[in-house]
Amino acid sequence: MAPDAAARPGVQDIPSGPDVADVFAGGSENGRLMAAVDWAATPVGPVATWPASLRYAIRTVLASRFPMILTWGPEFTQFYNDGYATLIGAKHPAALGGDLRVTQAEHWTSLQGPIEQAMATRVPTWIPQLLLLLERAGYREETYFTVSHAPAFGDDGEVAGMHAVCTEVTRQVLAERRQVLLQEVAGAGGRREDEHDLATQVCAALATGPLDVPFAAVYLTDDDGRLQRAATCGVDAGLLPATAGGLPDLAAVPVAGLGVTGGPFGEPVTDAVTLPLSGGSGGEPVGALLVGVSPARALDAEYRSFHQLLAGQVAGAVVDARAYAGERARAEALAELDRAKTTFFANVSHELRTPLTLLLAPISDALDEAGDQLPPAAHDQLVLALRNGQRLQRLVNDLLEFVSIEAGRTAAVRVATDLAADTAELAGVLRAAAERAGLTLTVDCPPLPRPVAVDPRMWEKVVLNLVANAVKYTFVGGITVRLAAVDDGVELTVSDTGVGIPAEELPALFDRFHRVTDSPARSREGTGLGLALVRELVDLHGGTVGVRSTPGAGSTFTVRLPWGEPDAASAPPSTPAAVRAAALTPWDDDPGRRARPAAAEETLGTVLVVDDNADMRSYLTRLLAPSWTVRTAADGEEALRATRAALPDIVLTDVMMPGLDGFGLLQALRADPGTRDVPVVMLTARAGQEAAVEGFDAGVDDYLPKPFESAELLGRLRAVLERARGRRAALPPPPAHAHRPAPAAAPPPPRPRAGDAADLAPSSAPAPAVPADGARRATWRFPSAAASIPPLRRRLRGFLADAGIDEDRAYDLVLASCEAATNAIEHAQDPREPVVEVRVSVDDGAVEIAVHDTGQWRERTSSMDRGRGSMLMSAFAEVTAVPGPDGTTVTIRSPRPRD
Repeated sequence: MAPDAAARPGVQDIPSGPDVADVFAGGSENGRLMAAVDWAATPVGPVATWPASLRYAIRTVLASRFPMILTWGPEFTQFYNDGYATLIGAKHPAALGGDLRVTQAEHWTSLQGPIEQAMATRVPTWIPQLLLLLERAGYREETYFTVSHAPAFGDDGEVAGMHAVCTEVTRQVLAERRQVLLQEVAGAGGRREDEHDLATQVCAALATGPLDVPFAAVYLTDDDGRLQRAATCGVDAGLLPATAGGLPDLAAVPVAGLGVTGGPFGEPVTDAVTLPLSGGSGGEPVGALLVGVSPARALDAEYRSFHQLLAGQVAGAVVDARAYAGERARAEALAELDRAKTTFFANVSHELRTPLTLLLAPISDALDEAGDQLPPAAHDQLVLALRNGQRLQRLVNDLLEFVSIEAGRTAAVRVATDLAADTAELAGVLRAAAERAGLTLTVDCPPLPRPVAVDPRMWEKVVLNLVANAVKYTFVGGITVRLAAVDDGVELTVSDTGVGIPAEELPALFDRFHRVTDSPARSREGTGLGLALVRELVDLHGGTVGVRSTPGAGSTFTVRLPWGEPDAASAPPSTPAAVRAAALTPWDDDPGRRARPAAAEETLGTVLVVDDNADMRSYLTRLLAPSWTVRTAADGEEALRATRAALPDIVLTDVMMPGLDGFGLLQALRADPGTRDVPVVMLTARAGQEAAVEGFDAGVDDYLPKPFESAELLGRLRAVLERARGRRAALPPPPAHAHRPAPAAAPPPPRPRAGDAADLAPSSAPAPAVPADGARRATWRFPSAAASIPPLRRRLRGFLADAGIDEDRAYDLVLASCEAATNAIEHAQDPREPVVEVRVSVDDGAVEIAVHDTGQWRERTSSMDRGRGSMLMSAFAEVTAVPGPDGTTVTIRSPRPRD
């Protein structure tokens, strides 16, 4: 009150505070509306009579941007701002000046307690996520508010009303609730293989969220693409169609007639959405989802997004269920196939034993009874048949034993064994084969402190397989077999200095039928069961087997067995040692049975027999010797060298061989003009039309599958020879100097485009100088392109000719150098410079050629390999390849020829 108020009569009766004209000032829409209200007709009376506290409170409400409401007096007369007007929707502006209990009658039961508590206790109340029913968009809407009620004080300090602040949290509440429902659906999917059970579980999860999903139905596609009802929730399944042709059929379902209610206020559900269940990545739909729409929420963008997420969850679960069911079906089919295969192998192996017995027994009896009375040729034939029959018997026995182990029908019969003596004897079985291969076999098996309980026949297979494998894959050095006692048993190690095993092959090395691809070996023969059988036999003894290997340095196989307890007093007899050795080393050339060429009354020509099986070479030699001069080679590289040294009339080669196989040999022969016209006949164990077509496509003259009739082979060789001689007779006579193979004709370089000439030409270099020490040297740099090979060939040929190198030797060195340069062009990855540098020197007849690229070595696939370049290079000279961070250098050294 102003100091002079008492001097003016009646001034003390006029309420202080904002002037009447300023109470509703501030520019708000609700302020203008309240200024127009006839407040005299309300319980609070004319504005001029309002206390200052009410005027200030109204100004505070109108100035706030938060939804705020003020009630005054016992009649709860309302004042509110623009934010609150938006919340109550259609009730505005009639609610201005009205009784809160009337305008919010439907919510008064929820609001009365907190409001009266705040006014009575003068302590504010807090209500989070209060559900309120509002009609602000033409329908009864489900909304949520966080509300705080506080007392409003009059001028006398007493509670005169209520002051409330509201915040709508409807979007947050709905988002959290829908997220929980999506998680429930995801958890219901799980890992189920029955998609109908999955649909039932999904609907059970959807039933926990009726405010967002009043009802739902899951339809799944059948084999004909039609939709079949799988599960429902919130609705009588009989009211929905059992089948549907597609989404339009489901969209036509009369939702209003289903009798479903929804939302927090229990109103009829009249709308639904139909969602496809997509198979993902453009796949065929796996079903459809029919979902009811809450009558208390508008189908806005957020509601539609929730439906899309829901459909994605269900579709993903159905796809996973079908994939899981498919995998299980495939696994069961594979298991059934495996069982059928196991049964088949067991039956076949048993059936093979009878004819094998009737083959081997008469042959063995004939050899024993006839003795020296047999002619040498007949004796050799019978020995050959017996040895290979025994080899087949071993393969059959291994297969049968492996199948029996897999079927669980085989158990180890352990007996107390002097394992050191037995192991030494078994390793010694292969000593002769190792020595004939140029290897040393070291056996270190000192006596053990106690006998070991093992099945002798199984231990024999373990030792012989490991040692035979070592001989097969070792070309230089030796093999060491050690047996020693360890803490809880014995440990056998078989170490070699062989080719080693790549690291990526080690995990699958003991798997059945697994074979290391492209690994050098003495033979390609084998079933891939040897190491798998070793693991199974060791497992039957409660032991372990492992391997350590470094490519190029060798491998070490380690077998550990417990001491064990005997199961029997003695073991059945085993196979004679000689039989076991012959069965394990089909590539071995025994000097006692080396093939000897026979004198022929009619010599048709020279045939080069190429096969990695020594017995096959021996047999073919005896078969062909009466009419042919026979030469032999154990693999493709040896055959290639023999062919270039002296051309045969026919090459008769096997297909599957270690190193350079039959197709590689054929390719190399056809690529060299000097050997291009040599007829090639292939023998192979790959029968069938496709195999023959592959051979003829590769350029073979004839193709004969094994086993073959000897008369047919002789007839085909004669026909091939006659065709080849007929072709040569039709050609003009060769020039006088054609006594050696001519250099390979280079393909014409591509025609350079404008501006390319400088790039394709080799860098200029001075003429080779002759230093004081008499050596000749030159260095050339060529672009890393195929067109650089012809100029390299010309320069190198001229340089070697000037240096006085023999023409034949120069030809071989040029061919090897061009192969090295071609490899540098094709293998160099990400070169620092796109060039190939060639350095050549000739010193006292010794030639050294170094080919260097600036990239990292990159292996090619076998289909890209044009001519087995490294094998061609090594056929003519000593070749070393040194990769490094600056590139790879291939050095070709040809020593000075001996006088």
